[in-house]
Amino acid sequence: MSDTTIAARLLDVIERDILPLTEQGVGAGNKVFGAAILRKSDLSLVVAETNNELENPLWHGEVHTLKRFYELGEKLATKDLIFLSTHEPCTMCMSAITWAGFDNFYYFFSHEDSRDAFAIPHDLKILKEVFGLEPGGYRRQNAFWNSFAIADLVETEEDKVKADLKAQTVRIKARYDALSTDYQSSKGDNDIPLN
Repeated sequence: MSDTTIAARLLDVIERDILPLTEQGVGAGNKVFGAAILRKSDLSLVVAETNNELENPLWHGEVHTLKRFYELGEKLATKDLIFLSTHEPCTMCMSAITWAGFDNFYYFFSHEDSRDAFAIPHDLKILKEVFGLEPGGYRRQNAFWNSFAIADLVETEEDKVKADLKAQTVRIKARYDALSTDYQSSKGDNDIPLN
């Protein structure tokens, strides 16, 4: 994987590993959020998961991924790992990533995307109501971790690579659009708080 850029690898993990799990999860009535953990050394996948709020309202994609990571029984140091989230983590998930000791997270969709494209505004409402923060008001670089929007990484690529990654981004967004439509049409049938 030495020729693969981090942006390309993260998009591949979203498309090939997280999305199939999320399609199953949404089919069961869960939200569209997922996550994965990769090794920094070779960008290999450690674990991928998706939202499982039907089982437990705390099993957001990121927290459920952390749960599965610790169930693996491997004692991998989080400083050696990358945390990938399909959507910019909510405050609970940011805290979980922090408490787990990760020094980073990467995300595909922003909080504004969650609100505007997915009709799931809770992240921004909590940031505003509980913490008094406007969208983007938290520190993306801080003493605990640095966060990165995958779209920003794509923009730094060479033109040929950038064109391929932008096409992949469009494909991924189309699949998430369809999942969002499915989730929105069925969410009244579940008892997830803040759905």
